[in-house]
Amino acid sequence: MTGSTAEGPARKGRSRRGFAGARPVMDDVARLAGVSKQTVSRVLNDHPSVRPDTREAVLEAMRSLGYRPSRSARSLASGRTRTLGVISFDAARFGPASILTAINTAAQDSGYLVSSIAITTADPEPVAQAVQRLTAEGVDGVIAIAPQRGVGRALADARPGMPLVMLENDLADGTPLVTADSRTGAREATEHLLRLGHPTVWHLAGPVGWISAEQRLDSWRATLTAAGAPVHAPLVGDWSADSGYRLGRLLAERPDVSAVFASNDQMALGVLRAFHEAGRRVPDDVSVVGYDDIPEAAHFLPPLTTVRTDFREIGTRAVGLLLDRIDGRVRTGGVPVAPVELVVRRSSGPAPGG
Repeated sequence: MTGSTAEGPARKGRSRRGFAGARPVMDDVARLAGVSKQTVSRVLNDHPSVRPDTREAVLEAMRSLGYRPSRSARSLASGRTRTLGVISFDAARFGPASILTAINTAAQDSGYLVSSIAITTADPEPVAQAVQRLTAEGVDGVIAIAPQRGVGRALADARPGMPLVMLENDLADGTPLVTADSRTGAREATEHLLRLGHPTVWHLAGPVGWISAEQRLDSWRATLTAAGAPVHAPLVGDWSADSGYRLGRLLAERPDVSAVFASNDQMALGVLRAFHEAGRRVPDDVSVVGYDDIPEAAHFLPPLTTVRTDFREIGTRAVGLLLDRIDGRVRTGGVPVAPVELVVRRSSGPAPGG
């Protein structure tokens, strides 16, 4: 008597939505649709072997029950976590931070979450630890924002056993790569200043070991050489406005300096301050061009001429490449290169006396 009484209310409480107040599960969908749980799983993952009428019966059961598949259910059904791993270096800086934002947006649009790990050194141990953690989390693939050569070497040694896409760093083993066109950007910046009549262009380079800094340095030098312009030794900064200010003070002491190309906008900001303090007017006495087009660049005094990098495009392309690899699709046609654009503002002008 006691058993039947306890079971009675339970049976009464059970409806098309399962137990009263309970969230419907996959078994409820299968029972209402008259199919197996495996068939429901196939419908959830768009398996091609399910007949259209069966698929519609399962979908109708889901709608009737108000069933919403959990991420864990999808993972069990597909063998995937629908999570992408990201390893980023120096993530606080504008470029890597902008790329990471774009990756998150593109991943969410495709139904994926992102698990990101920021590292601050190119040493092998933290890179290996990042790979191990993402592997333990079971991510479906990894994007590495690796602008330093050392990070690339460390990642090659600790390579994750899953699909991988690199940004900037080429592992030279067929790993998909997405990069920005730093060489073209540096060439256009240098040519812009030469066309304004400046006899040459001085360069504030980024730190040694950074791929984009090396590419901009090489392109600046090659452009001056091709134009027959003098090539002075570059001054090497660390991407910060402080280093731009320190090196800008050295340039401000030279009356022959009339044009400066800085490898990023923060260093260009420091240069602008150094010239201002020295009484060198921009752009009347000296022109300054930066790189990246950070949001504040248009509000510098004067507004900064710079090279705009499409970081959103880099992140979006990286996610697209990684999802192709996860799904077994291999793209051909070379390395995706995100375009750049010279944005001319008031910090660059004709050479003095020109």
